[in-house]
Amino acid sequence: MPTHSSPLSLPAVLPIPRDRLLRLQRIAATCAAVALGAALLFGAAFAQPQGMHDAAHDTRHAFAFPCH
Repeated sequence: MPTHSSPLSLPAVLPIPRDRLLRLQRIAATCAAVALGAALLFGAAFAQPQGMHDAAHDTRHAFAFPCH
């Protein structure tokens, strides 16, 4: 088994500066929150069971979110 590494091999872990890592984590968290919010909003808006749609509708009115 050879013990030398090829000139094209990369280290197992690439160092990432802490500030860049924090920025990437914030971007990932923001994207996840937007995706979850959009899924909840559109999922409730286009819900087929009338009771589910009405519950979401009443909740939007309770939070003063315009819906129509």
